Formats: sequence, structure tokens, C-alpha cells
Amino acid sequence: MSGSSAPVGVFDSGIGGLTVVREIERQLPHERIIYFGDTARVPYGPKSPETVQRYSREIADWLVGEGVKAIVVACNTATAHALPMLREYVKVPVIGVVEPGARAAMRTTRSKVVGVIGTAGTIASGAYERAIHAIEPSARVVARACPLFVPLVEEGWIDREATRLIAREYLEPLAAAQVDTIVLGCTHYPLLAPMLAELAMPGVQLIDSAAETAAETRRTLIERDLLAPSSSTSPAHRFVASDDPDHFLRVGQRFLGAAIDRVEKVTLG
Repeated sequence: MSGSSAPVGVFDSGIGGLTVVREIERQLPHERIIYFGDTARVPYGPKSPETVQRYSREIADWLVGEGVKAIVVACNTATAHALPMLREYVKVPVIGVVEPGARAAMRTTRSKVVGVIGTAGTIASGAYERAIHAIEPSARVVARACPLFVPLVEEGWIDREATRLIAREYLEPLAAAQVDTIVLGCTHYPLLAPMLAELAMPGVQLIDSAAETAAETRRTLIERDLLAPSSSTSPAHRFVASDDPDHFLRVGQRFLGAAIDRVEKVTLG
């Protein structure tokens, strides 16, 4: 299958990228999606850039083999380490999560002092600093790794006192730097957005990379004349995990905001 009726491929190291799927569904309701969560090899954050590139290449090969018309890298670490390589490697358009988030942050900030929160791997990569400084060299970026957020979200501890205590600690250096905008640099973090908005200083704007990435996907499909034709029926999506599809099925609903009927298992590497 090719052209506009082909599905959009989305991949992540695990389940968090379903927040991007949710936004693509909202902004592009006629698109079919194939989602691949590399649950056998999650997390990507502590792994070397070379390993993340190899994993990303294997997943891209699989998605292209399934006939996708575009690939969305719904993983901040994979975007940071593998996006340029993937854009050269595959013939379909590839969209990452970092550049859309950086652009939205620079549209939003008034003071040009921007906070970025993400996993240790994403923050260590410096990807958001590079993307923001490419737009505005004079911007000040205050980045903070928040490694405990992912397990807390997957545990469903979205608004517990323990999560609030940890969040206050993580946000402290951003508040001290008087950021006026915070980029949620991990696809798990939109689930924490209501709590983070409450804990952040008044007037601070949160940037949801998932929403921005879906908007970027829409622009790309329009530019390439790949937008799916309108349909009266809801498109059928496929969800694929490289390990433990039962966990994916159970936890995935929290991220997608809707039930997932079935998860296929495909092992790579």
C-alpha cells in the first residue's frame, strides 16, 4: 500500500509515545496508525547513542516493510540520537519530537528563559538546547532530568502526594531561574501536566511536545500530499510491542485515553 491511504508509523522505546498517538488521532482523525513500542529494550535513556541508532534503524525497517507513508519518532531519546540518521536512511518523511517542542517553546516564551524536563538520556544529549539555540541563540535553557517521573506515571501515580513532593524538587531549579516556559521533554509527562501546571510558578506555560509533534505531522503530510482521504468510519490502528503485550494492553489505555483491543508481539534484533 502506498500514497495517502497508507498508515502513519509511530514508534517509541515503550508506551509513552501513545500520548503522541492520542494527539495524532485528535488532529488527524482519518489517519491509520501503526504503533511500535520497543518494550523489550526500554528504557533507551541509559543506552549509548550507537545502540539507540541501531534500535531505531531496526524499527524503521520494520515499519517501512509494513508500508507506512511517514514515521513519527515519538521518543525523545531516539529523536536526539537517531533522527538525522533516519532521515537519510529511509525514503519516507521522518518527524521527531524535539524540534516541534523547541519551536513551540520559542513562540511562547516572553523572557527567552526556557525550562526543559526529560529523562536523563534526553537531557544529557543536549538536543533541546541545540534545537532552541538554533532558533534563538540568546535564549537561556535550564534543563532538568526527572528520572522518577516515568515509573510514577506507569504506576498510575499521577496525582499522589509522593509525586508532588518529587515534582517540587525537580521544578525548584527552574523556578529559581525564573523560566516562563517549560517543555515537557518526555512523552510520559503530558499525563502529569495538570499537576505540574499547579506546582509551577504563576504564568509559566507548559509545552506538550506530543501536541506539537502531531501538528508537525499534519503539516508534513499536507506538504507531501499524503493526507488520508476523509472517511465516515474510524480508521483501524495497529499496536505492536516487542515484549509483554499484556502490560502494554493494561497500561496503554492510561496514555491513549481509550481502550486498546489487541496488541501484537514482534521481536526485533
